Amino acid sequence: MAEPKKRQRLSHVKSSHKTSNHSQSEGDERFVDGSIISITMKNFLTYDYSVVNPGTNLNMIVGANGTGKSSIVCAICLGLAGKTSVLGRGDKVGLYVKRGCKKGFIEIELYKKDGNVVIHREIHVENNRSVWMLNKRHCSQKDVEEEVRTLQIQVSNLCQFLPQEKVGEFAKMSKIELLEATEKSVGPPEMYEYHCKLKNFRGKERELENAVKEKNSFLEKAKQRNERNKLDVNRFYERQRHLDMIELLEKKKPWVEYETARVERDHVIAERNEVKQRLITLKQVQAPVVRKIQQIENQLHSTECCAFCIFFIFFLLLQIDDIKQSLKLKQTEAEDQQKRIGNTRRNIEDLKAELAKTGDQPDVTPQINAINVELRQMQQDRARIEGEKADLRREKDNLCAESAMLEKKLNCMNNMMNAKEEKLKGRHKDTYVALQWLRKNRQMFEGNVYEPMMLVINVKDHRFAKYVENHIPFHDLRAFVFQKKADMEKFMTEVRDKMNLRVNAISTPEKSFSEQQPSRHIESLRRFGFHIYLREMFDTPEEVMSYLCYQYKVHEVPLGSQQTKDMIHTVIEEPYLRMFYTPGERYMVKRSSYSHNISTSNSLVQESQFLTITVDADEKRRLEEQIKVRQKLQENNERMKNFQAEAVSLDRRDNELLAEKKRLSELKGKKRQLEQKISIKQDSVRQMEQNVIDLAKIEEETREKIANVNSQKVSVVAEFMAQMKVRMEKVYLTLDTVGQTAEKRKLENDFREGTSELKTVNVGVVTSVNLSLFAFSKLPDTLDEIDARLNEERSRSECFTGLSESVVDEYRRREEEIRHLEKELEEKTNSLTNMAKDRWLNPLKQLVEQINEKFSDFFRSMQCAGEVDLYTENEEEYDKYGIRIRVKVVDEINQGMDPVNERRVFDIVVRTACKETTSQYFFITPKLLQNLQYADEMTILCVHNGPYMLPPSQWNEKALIKRCLQRKARA
Repeated sequence: MAEPKKRQRLSHVKSSHKTSNHSQSEGDERFVDGSIISITMKNFLTYDYSVVNPGTNLNMIVGANGTGKSSIVCAICLGLAGKTSVLGRGDKVGLYVKRGCKKGFIEIELYKKDGNVVIHREIHVENNRSVWMLNKRHCSQKDVEEEVRTLQIQVSNLCQFLPQEKVGEFAKMSKIELLEATEKSVGPPEMYEYHCKLKNFRGKERELENAVKEKNSFLEKAKQRNERNKLDVNRFYERQRHLDMIELLEKKKPWVEYETARVERDHVIAERNEVKQRLITLKQVQAPVVRKIQQIENQLHSTECCAFCIFFIFFLLLQIDDIKQSLKLKQTEAEDQQKRIGNTRRNIEDLKAELAKTGDQPDVTPQINAINVELRQMQQDRARIEGEKADLRREKDNLCAESAMLEKKLNCMNNMMNAKEEKLKGRHKDTYVALQWLRKNRQMFEGNVYEPMMLVINVKDHRFAKYVENHIPFHDLRAFVFQKKADMEKFMTEVRDKMNLRVNAISTPEKSFSEQQPSRHIESLRRFGFHIYLREMFDTPEEVMSYLCYQYKVHEVPLGSQQTKDMIHTVIEEPYLRMFYTPGERYMVKRSSYSHNISTSNSLVQESQFLTITVDADEKRRLEEQIKVRQKLQENNERMKNFQAEAVSLDRRDNELLAEKKRLSELKGKKRQLEQKISIKQDSVRQMEQNVIDLAKIEEETREKIANVNSQKVSVVAEFMAQMKVRMEKVYLTLDTVGQTAEKRKLENDFREGTSELKTVNVGVVTSVNLSLFAFSKLPDTLDEIDARLNEERSRSECFTGLSESVVDEYRRREEEIRHLEKELEEKTNSLTNMAKDRWLNPLKQLVEQINEKFSDFFRSMQCAGEVDLYTENEEEYDKYGIRIRVKVVDEINQGMDPVNERRVFDIVVRTACKETTSQYFFITPKLLQNLQYADEMTILCVHNGPYMLPPSQWNEKALIKRCLQRKARA
């Protein structure tokens, strides 16, 4: 890693004894801003009173477990306004006051070029209250935080301040979190600020991009709508041109009508005068003829009876025709009557012959009775089949409902498994890819292979999930579990070496620990509020449970209640409880191997991220077995088909029997029907014979009627002949006057028509004369041409239906919107392209490249390969940038280091932290290898405690060094 402003490696044990030791720095002039000059502690954790004076570069704090090294770390964190959550121990600041004391304090002096800064924090157990002082003046915690920030000290940044309890969280940091922590710790002050601004800009940029997309979409739709409406607009304008032409034609038409009417008027006047003259001449010629006609009409009054004679003769002739026609009708009716009687008699004979044949047929009643019996049996069979079908339908409905319920439960379980897999994919994609590979290649392995623990662990109660997840590290939760070590090695070769995936794998112990009993029965712990061990909180395959019992002692770690928290001081005194949980907290209890004093640490239990989703594997297998109910459904369907086929066969036989019964019933009733028909026909013959027509009598009556009519006709003809002579003279006179009368009427009509037309033309001339001022040179000059053109233009305009001015208005309004949107889009696009990122990205790339060089050198020195790069899937997504760490040939199963690598790592730390340009470092360890290479710039802080420790006031550093040198000389 690059050189941070402050770097710490913390131990994980704390002590309750008092002790102190310190190494004086060579002078403040070598310190850089933010370096710690001194740390003073009173009644703090293991210390009654202690002063620590760190050096300018690498400070190595060495001491056995339980001596108080972690107390110094806690003092640095809390004294610099850090939160208790950073330490991963007690969540209340009052817990850091030495047991039995009501208050304690921490005082840290920080180097600052223009004047050192002294931070004093007094902690009160009651109400977990703190009193702050900055350079001996009371202040608020916020003031201290601001002062610490200006000195670029970040105790909440795991890249600067890494407590032992937070090593796991550091390993779990995502690429994005690593990048932000790196920017804060080793980047220029403005780098993280630029990054935050870019992320905010990216948010605004996304909003702007979305706005641009919406505007583009709206613009495209507006253009499409306008394109669709463009045809209607063009049609509207075309229609308008036709309407304008119609208006012009209608304006010219009266002018043409005026010209035409004027010409016709002159012509009509001339014709009228000519007809008038001819009428006068004709009246003069006709006058004698009219007088003669009057004389003849007077004579006609005496001969009117002639017409009556002619009419009466005609009437008599018609009467004779009616008499003859009536006779013919009677004759035809008599013939038809005889034919009907003959036909009816023949029908009677045919029916009698058929009746005689019917008498020889056997009795069909037994056959009909047999058919009725079979029909009743078939009715019973049909009822039975319908009952069976109803039972099958009910059974099918029940099976379908059961199948649907089982499928719903199974789908729910599959969805939960998918949700767990999606979480795994989001947190550790390499493990997810390896999981997919395993499912396709499981046949390659001989022993049992289990998917990552987080997928095969099922917590019985979701409230227990956080305890199980906090107890099992994430690197094991995502680990594949193998029964045989050879299978594990084969798996790692495939996915780690060949596929270059970062995965974890473990092999289970040869001896099973899954059923191992706890050292104390849970009943013996109930008096402390404990009620369950971790092992009882979840289900998992036996071999996985064996590993968890062996590695993490899940059968020995109990969960307590609020009662446990209330009596926590009593609980931690119990010698057999090394780790336990209370609601929301985890406690670790250790005893010093030197003084046997108790050292405790507690940390908050984080909420579960993966194990809250539980799937009962046994229940899932049971559901998969039960869902075989589909086979029963198939059997049900087959039985239903058989019953339906049987029902069809019964229906077909039923139709056959009904047809046969109908035939026999008809045969049985045929004789009775024939006898009834014969009787009806005989009654009809008798009735027709009684009403027979007397044709001879009717003919005699007809002859008498004709003779009477002829006698009347003779007398009327004689009278008529006497009148005919006078009538003929009238006819001759009438013929002479017809021609003259017709010519007279023609002339009178012509005269009247000419006068009327003349009046019409005069009116038209007066009406149309006002239009004579218009000039229409390009339009037709005749009424026929104008009417034809008008009809043509009207026909064309009528073709453009469904159009209105609103279409044009909308088109124009949308054109304006399109112009406005195009201008707005241009402005927004320009604003998008103006967002710069060079001030952040280029320095960041250089910084990551420097880190990569040193990281690669470190790994090469340990005969491994490693690199660090800046990772992002999209360069414009500033909140998705992260630091990706990739290594090869690193054993992730055993995380410890052999002495060779441990020595190499120590040399790397010394070389890095002891350069002149580096900042102050703290390195805490309980032990060191022998014959390590040290540097003059290092400061060794030895922490020790015990019953024979001197108080700080009596410690003589020079005397100690002198005695050590003398002892070495004697040796």
